[in-house]
Formats: sequence, C-alpha cells, structure tokens
Amino acid sequence: MSVVTLDDQITFAISVKDRHASADWYNKMFGFELRMHIDEAGWSEMDTKTKGVVLGLGEQAEPTPGNAIPVFGVADIGVARSALEAEGVRFDGDTETMEGMVSLATLYDPDGNALMIAQDLSGSN
Repeated sequence: MSVVTLDDQITFAISVKDRHASADWYNKMFGFELRMHIDEAGWSEMDTKTKGVVLGLGEQAEPTPGNAIPVFGVADIGVARSALEAEGVRFDGDTETMEGMVSLATLYDPDGNALMIAQDLSGSN
C-alpha cells in the first residue's frame, strides 16, 4: 500500500518567459485549451488532450528548459506531507498556499528529482 493516496490529476509544470504567448503556442500546435491565467501568481494552466493531465506554465524571467516538474494531486496536502516526511522524504521549504486556488509542496525523490504535491482549493475538482 502506498504512503499517500493520489487523485486522478497530474500537472506538468514548465517554466516559460511569457505565459500568454506560450499558451497561444500550445493551443495552436497541440490544441491544448486554456484553463486559466493567474497573473498575480505568474501561472497559467492548460487542459491537454489526455484526461487528468494539465500543462502548467510558470512565468520566469530566465526560464530553464528541460525542468518539467510533475505535480501530483492529493486530497489533503497536510496529511500527505506528514506521511511522506514520516518516511524520510525531503521537502523544499514550507507548503505554499494561494487561498481559494491551491496548496503546493515541493519534494525530492532519492535521486534529487523535484516533484510536487498539490491540493486543489478552487472547488473545481
């Protein structure tokens, strides 16, 4: 049995220089549909053609190509984080919460690959 129970959603977060231009590109090239732009958070989300898979666009002045980070959805981020920490999983800082949107926590696998867990606070899932 697994330490945490994931839901049926996964987000692949990538860094981009201009979220709006990137969203247009992903729409034109692959038919991905814009879910939302959250300008105050520098974040956009697009629905891919795969059920439960979202592309997250994080705006950065100096994006680092090749740094896609899978973000796994959980029902309760506090419970999931506590369970993972009890197993010795290393986290990067505190859980970050954007009220009414999402709570996120970055963690690392044994090889140092970054992953995230996220609890949707929007009520849309």
